[in-house]
Amino acid sequence: MSKIKICGLTRPCDIDFVNEAKPDFCGFILGFPKSRRCISISTLYTLRERLDASVKPVGVFVDAPMEMILPLAADGTLAAIQLHGHETEEYVRQLKEGTSVPIFQAFRVTDRKSLLPALQSPADLILLDHGAGGTGKTFDWSVLEGITRPYILAGGLGPDNLESAISTLHPWGVDMSSGVETDGVKDREKIWKAVQIAHKYAAIHD
Repeated sequence: MSKIKICGLTRPCDIDFVNEAKPDFCGFILGFPKSRRCISISTLYTLRERLDASVKPVGVFVDAPMEMILPLAADGTLAAIQLHGHETEEYVRQLKEGTSVPIFQAFRVTDRKSLLPALQSPADLILLDHGAGGTGKTFDWSVLEGITRPYILAGGLGPDNLESAISTLHPWGVDMSSGVETDGVKDREKIWKAVQIAHKYAAIHD
């Protein structure tokens, strides 16, 4: 069964959208002001209080200090941590020693060779993306052929190509952001449709 994560939530209505659609995870971008989807810690707490208990909150960080990450896992605000920068294997190992929540690590996929760091990562799960994340672009999925390590697929996914991605690659999970947006903000209908596709497929093929 492929899990589904809706990433880059910023508004109370975004929380309402995922509460209704019930993806497995939702993502909050923290400590990375270069992203238009970045939110403050205070906003995270506000949105987290609104989130349905069935949807697991994931904090997305880019080369952030552990002192920023660990308290949010320790107090139960985050159910998982996603690393989307240039974090080293040693950093990931130290982070794992400091928390019991799962750690996802993202990698940019350009060719078969670029997969090697991902396959060697000590993270609990790897996320394979086209680039920096949230670009709306896919990559050549053929480079993933034969990979046995569970992974989250990201990069240009949306309601129009989600079923093809799941049926072709059978990823552990899928991650969407710009693919469920209209004019740069989360779209209720696109989120609902994407989650329905993923969960319907899982129910049929699980």
